[in-house]
Amino acid sequence: MNREFLLVNRPSGMPTDENFQLRTSPIPGISDGEVLVQTIYLSVDPYMRGRMSGIKTYTSPFELNKVLTAGVVGRVIDSKNNEFQMGEIVEGRLNWADYSVTSGKGLRKVDPNLAPISTALGVVGMPGLTAYFGLLDIGKPKEGETVVVSGSAGAVGTVVGQIAKIYGCRVVGITGSDEKNAYLKNELDFDATINYKKENVKEALKEKSPNGVDVYFDNVGGEISDAVMRLLNFQARIVVCGVISEYNNTEAAYGPRIQRFLLNRSALMKAYIVSDYYERFNEGYEQLGKWVKEGKLTYRENIIDGLENAPQAFIGLFHGENIGKQLVKVCEEDKL
Repeated sequence: MNREFLLVNRPSGMPTDENFQLRTSPIPGISDGEVLVQTIYLSVDPYMRGRMSGIKTYTSPFELNKVLTAGVVGRVIDSKNNEFQMGEIVEGRLNWADYSVTSGKGLRKVDPNLAPISTALGVVGMPGLTAYFGLLDIGKPKEGETVVVSGSAGAVGTVVGQIAKIYGCRVVGITGSDEKNAYLKNELDFDATINYKKENVKEALKEKSPNGVDVYFDNVGGEISDAVMRLLNFQARIVVCGVISEYNNTEAAYGPRIQRFLLNRSALMKAYIVSDYYERFNEGYEQLGKWVKEGKLTYRENIIDGLENAPQAFIGLFHGENIGKQLVKVCEEDKL
């Protein structure tokens, strides 16, 4: 049998278990050109909250009473597509389910010998690519500059900080817990950290970014970003990756008008989505994999067992429960 999660009503504010429904049905068959993939790891990501709202943005919203989709790493267990063979490990946008049928479009093969297969959803997957292209293409960090990263203990932020260190920058991370900040400093070599739940962010930034801010990688928006804007240096670059502080708001949030800060500092502020760089994905995969192999990029994963716990894993993102990539293990790698 195949278990799969449907979105049955749209969240108002923070998502709850009531927004999801687990349905069981027979394992689907495949037709010519199709592939049947059994899920090993399922990714949950903050951007999915926007798709649940029913509002079209840069991607189509999830439909009600339809199966949710996300990044999946799995094994091909049946194939009528010449591009994919039984037993191969693949990654793609598939269902919140034990099994998914796909035409193979957008599916990529994962080499288990290069790195643990779970990294295809994290440091060598979409979050890694998001960090790589956002920081290097928009942020353009230079040796000796100060890079501030909000949401810096998440799947994207941890990679951003490490790449900035590779480029010789001073890196300041902002998170909501001492445990996360200890990880950033002790294991990822961040130069300084701020716990926004305990510290005055504006004052702490002045202390820990004494030379101002050259690159701000923004994952959260809100009051934290308002504080950073006041410390921008001339020709600073602001990379707008996410606004997780606002994803569950039921009304539009208003804050300081930032145009004068941008104008006075001749600063660049640019938002992006990782699919903007689709044609360069192979470049990103290659470089990220190389850095992982060389030990220049390390990672942590927060893995929740069981497909039935996928909604709670997703909701946990908005409570700051994860350090690094949040994943759901649907089945054991060696039991396929």
